[in-house]
Amino acid sequence: MKKLLILLFAALLSVLTACGNSSDEEAGASGGEGESELSGELEFYTSQPDVDAEQLVDAFNEKYPDVDVNIFRSGTEEVISKLNAESQAGSVVADVLLLADSVTFEGLKEADMLMEYNSPEAEAIPEEFVDADGTYTGTKVMATGIVINTDEVTEAPTSWDALVSDEGSDQVVVPSPLYSGAAAYNLGIFTRSDGFGWDFYEGIKANNPMITEGNGAVIENVASGQKNYGMIVDYLVARAASDGSPVELIYPKEGVPVITEPIGITADTEEAEIAKAFVDFVLSAEGQALQAEIGYTPIREGVEAPDGLKSLDEIKTLSAPTDELYQNREADKGQFDELFSN
Repeated sequence: MKKLLILLFAALLSVLTACGNSSDEEAGASGGEGESELSGELEFYTSQPDVDAEQLVDAFNEKYPDVDVNIFRSGTEEVISKLNAESQAGSVVADVLLLADSVTFEGLKEADMLMEYNSPEAEAIPEEFVDADGTYTGTKVMATGIVINTDEVTEAPTSWDALVSDEGSDQVVVPSPLYSGAAAYNLGIFTRSDGFGWDFYEGIKANNPMITEGNGAVIENVASGQKNYGMIVDYLVARAASDGSPVELIYPKEGVPVITEPIGITADTEEAEIAKAFVDFVLSAEGQALQAEIGYTPIREGVEAPDGLKSLDEIKTLSAPTDELYQNREADKGQFDELFSN
């Protein structure tokens, strides 16, 4: 009888232990109480507009209120310059990077400046936007198209030819690839695409364009009527149109360059666990829904694009090998600078 009671007690203890483990696993899977246990400071370098970066950090802090996230924001090319300067000084400050395009991250990867991290959330991201070595992952889909001022342009163009046509004379504004990572990516794509090449940029040059530092200045000049046509990332146009500006986004029939604004963790971070939690949040269903709410096309499967923007499967994409773009980026920028400086 005593032996039977011992066996029954052992069985009951086993069941209770299993229940306890199950509860722990469920809490971990949902990120329940464990999420708020993280604390510390995170340095976040990004090319996102200030207000978008702040919204992202605010949402992250709702889950992790004891983490202080410091934001450094500038154009991708300037962020990279700051990062390289820190590296040469022997002390990289940044923990997490969220910058324009995969070409930029390929450069960081080759310089051994990124940590390998395979986020579990990346399983819901299309494979082509996840680095095979786990050093970076795309966070959204951003196409570059044409913005027009609808008060001045009565017939919407369908082709990139609008930027090199007579109608575009003195009426075109484009971002500089010397400042904007998206513009640098676009330069590499257009100059390697059939029907474009450097002739496309020479045609823009012939129209006496305004060259701005970033895409923000492009939408300002077109929305205000200073210029009629602009080359620009899509979300800024959708956002301005929803605010009542007289602008329209055109996806030209030849196709459009697309960047994914990847995220990655620096190799020398001393806040790896916080950095991983930040990356996981950005790629999560909740983080991607926030991207759509802000006005971006999410990259995660199952999260819809906001009004006014096309989803990836609706976009005709212009592309080129990433390695070729990376190897030639500085030469392309130099040729652009020489062309538009003379």
